[in-house]
Amino acid sequence: MLRQAKSLPVFFCEDSTGDLPIGHFPLAESQMTRYPVTPMARYVFITGGVVSSLGKGIAAAALGALLQARGYRVRLRKLDPYLNVDPGTMSPTQHGEVFVTDDGAETDLDLGHYERFTGRSATKTDNITTGRIYKNIIDKERRGDYLGATVQVIPHVTNEIKDFVTEGNEDYDFVLCEVGGTVGDIEAMPFMEAIRQVKNDLPRGTAIYLHLTLMPFIAAAGELKTKPTQHSVKELQAMGIAPDILLVRADREIPEAERRKLSLFCNVRPSAVIQALDVANIYDVPTAYHKEGLDSEVLAAFGIEPAPKPRLDAWEEVCNRIHTPEGEVTIAIVGKYTGLKDAYKSLIEALHHGGIANHVKVKLDWIESEVFEKEDPAPWLEKVHGILVPGGFGERGSQGKINAARFARERQVPYFGICFGMQMAVIEAARNLAGINDASSTEFGSTQEPVVGLMTEWLKGNELEKRSHKGDLGGTMRLGAYKAALKKDTKIADIYGSTEISERHRHRYEVNRDYKEKLESCGLVFSGMSPDGLLPETIEYPDHPWFIGVQYHPELKSRPLDPHPLFASFIEAALEQSRLV
Repeated sequence: MLRQAKSLPVFFCEDSTGDLPIGHFPLAESQMTRYPVTPMARYVFITGGVVSSLGKGIAAAALGALLQARGYRVRLRKLDPYLNVDPGTMSPTQHGEVFVTDDGAETDLDLGHYERFTGRSATKTDNITTGRIYKNIIDKERRGDYLGATVQVIPHVTNEIKDFVTEGNEDYDFVLCEVGGTVGDIEAMPFMEAIRQVKNDLPRGTAIYLHLTLMPFIAAAGELKTKPTQHSVKELQAMGIAPDILLVRADREIPEAERRKLSLFCNVRPSAVIQALDVANIYDVPTAYHKEGLDSEVLAAFGIEPAPKPRLDAWEEVCNRIHTPEGEVTIAIVGKYTGLKDAYKSLIEALHHGGIANHVKVKLDWIESEVFEKEDPAPWLEKVHGILVPGGFGERGSQGKINAARFARERQVPYFGICFGMQMAVIEAARNLAGINDASSTEFGSTQEPVVGLMTEWLKGNELEKRSHKGDLGGTMRLGAYKAALKKDTKIADIYGSTEISERHRHRYEVNRDYKEKLESCGLVFSGMSPDGLLPETIEYPDHPWFIGVQYHPELKSRPLDPHPLFASFIEAALEQSRLV
C-alpha cells in the first residue's frame, strides 16, 4: 500500500497491510524507503568495469553536453565510494585535483569535467562520498532520529544514497549519476544496491543503466576480446543491475561480429553496444559519441522518438581550432605535483582553453620546482613563452618557485602565479626588491617577517569565519566563491573588463597587507583586494609585459566554449613573447 505524506512530495512504503516492503522484512517508519516523485526527471546511472581510469567522468560529461545540445536540462552527480568525507585532505599525487564549487565544496575532479562540458556550475549537492553518507547517518543516530532502530547498510545507508540521488531534481529533464570505482569493488556495493533500488522505486521508464567497459586488443592473438566485458556485466547482473547500454572503450574499430557477441552475451540490444574509440583530444568526445549514436540510444531507451536534433556547431568549432592551430606557444609549469598531471587537471584544461581563444596550440613543459633550488633556472626557462606557478601546500619546492618568479620578473617573461604562485611572487619581491631578506610564510614555520601568514578570520557573506592553528585540516580553508574589487586602469581590470569579480578560492594562508605599502613603493601593485580591503587578491607589475598573481583559482571557471579571460590573455601574451624569442 502507498500513502502520500502530507506536505511532502514523497511516498512511503508501509507495512500496514502485511505486504512485504522493499528488503522483505517489516520496517519501522524511520526505516521506510522514501524518494521524491519527480516525473519529469529521467535518470542515467553510469558505472564502469574491467579497469579503472576508463573515463567515466568524461563519458558522463560528454553525454550531458549532447543532451544539452538537443535542448534538455541536464544535471550531473558523482557518487564516490571512498571513506574520506571529501577529497580535501587527500594527497594531490594520489587522488588528483580537488575541484572547488562556488558554494565551497571540495569535490572530485570529475565535477570539473561536468562543468567544462555542460557550462552548468556544480554545487556541494552534486558529489557525495561514503564518508559523507556515514557521517550523516552517525549524526542522525546520535541525535536519536532512528528511534532506537538498529542502523544497517540496508535500508539506512542505501536510503541515504537514494535521497542524495533523487532530491532537488525537479527542474531537470535528465540526471546523470556516475558511480566511482569499478564494478566488484567492495566499497561500491552499497551504491550499486542503492541505484538498483532507485530504478524500482521510480516510475517505470524513468531510469536506465549505462555501463562503460574495456575491450582490450591482444596483439599475440590479433583480436579484440569481449570476455572482460562479459565478466563485468555478469558482476552487475549478480547485483540485480542489467545494463541498458554498453559503452565500450577500444583503441580500434570493433568489428560487427564482436558487437553482436556482446549484445548476445550481455543481453543488450545490438544498437546499444556503442564503441568508444580513443580520440586525440577530450573535446572530440561529444561529437565522436554522437556519431556512434550514444545520445540517440539513450533517448530511445526512454522512448523519446523522434528525438530533437542536436546543435553541435560550437563543439565542432572548438575541435576545429584544436586540430588546425595557427601557431604554438610553450608554457613552463613550475609545480610540485608534476608526477601526476591530474593534480593540475583544471589548470591544464584552462591553458588549452586559452589556446582555443587565440587559435594556437599550447605546449606544456612540466618542471619540478625543486630543480630550481639546485640549478640555475635560466637554461630551463630561456626558451619558454610563459611561466605559470600553480597552487600547492608546504615548504618543499617553494624556493624553486620563488626563483622562477624572479626569472620571469627580471627577464620580462609572462608570468602567471596562482594562489601559492602569487604568494611566492610576493615573497620574491619582498626579498629582492624591498630588501626584506627574511621574508617568508608562516606556513614554513615561525618567521620574523611573515609576508604570508595564516588567516584566522575572514568574512563570508555577512558571517565571520574563524580558524585556529590547531584546528582540523578538512574543510577549514577559505573555500568557494568570494568577491574582489579591482583597481581601475590596472592590467587585470582591463582583462576582466570590470572592477568587480567573483572567483573561487582554496587556501589557508594569505599575503599580509601590512607589507602592502612597502612593496608597492618597489613597483609591485596590489591591483585587487577583498571588498573590505583586508585581503590581497591580485598583484601585478605595471612595467612588465604580463606579470599577474591571483590568490584565487581562475582555472576552475574556465570552459572550452567560454575560456577564462585571464588564461586567454596569458596565452595571448605568450604568443607575443614567442615572436621575440
